Amino acid sequence: MGKQGAGKGGGGDRGGAVSRRTLIVGGAAAAVGVGLLARSDLAHMWWQVPGVDKPRTAGAVDFKGAEWVAAAAANWRRADRPDDYAIDRVIIHVTQGSYQGTLKVFKDPWHGAAAHYVVRQDGHIAQMIRELDVAFHAGNRDYNQRSVGIEHEGFVDRPQDFTAAMYAASARLTAGICRRYGIPVDRKHIIGHVEVPGTDHTDPGPHWDWDRYMKLVRAAHKQSTSESTSGTGRTGTAKA
Repeated sequence: MGKQGAGKGGGGDRGGAVSRRTLIVGGAAAAVGVGLLARSDLAHMWWQVPGVDKPRTAGAVDFKGAEWVAAAAANWRRADRPDDYAIDRVIIHVTQGSYQGTLKVFKDPWHGAAAHYVVRQDGHIAQMIRELDVAFHAGNRDYNQRSVGIEHEGFVDRPQDFTAAMYAASARLTAGICRRYGIPVDRKHIIGHVEVPGTDHTDPGPHWDWDRYMKLVRAAHKQSTSESTSGTGRTGTAKA
């Protein structure tokens, strides 16, 4: 986040999307009427036509051990990633608030933003949006579509908030995401919210220890690869 409270990160997602109602009710005429800008949206949303929609398992998580806490539907967009949008980034956030406060805000439909995961200082992880769906977290539509967002409990100006348990748990989470989608484990693909083009956020801030974090992510990724753990990350049975 990088601002006081859980800031908005929608990046214009909701305004540009073509609704399911448009596809069903409007038919071909509506598809023509939305113009050239929306053609890419239509191409990516073919699976939302009745009879094609993918089944969802209530409460299923993509990361083993995470607790499912659903974000408000207004704070994310239904998708079928990586089939419609490739996932090639993990974006690191800091909540600028408490864990419980962040969950409350992300469950508020008026907030307009939420991340896929929230990591508590003791290492507990809540998943609020499925990885296959687009979370409004980065403040940039393109980056929202291509990334998984991870919030961390604390404040950017308090280095003591970034505990060993938090770093370790988040590193395992990020390593699992990278393994599932073939994301390189480097700083080009694992970035802070501050590095997203066009953002006005500062998180994770100067006290986030990137060297420490990346070493932990690489170690966790190497371990999970050597163990050849199976799972696709799309039905809530993935191991990470």
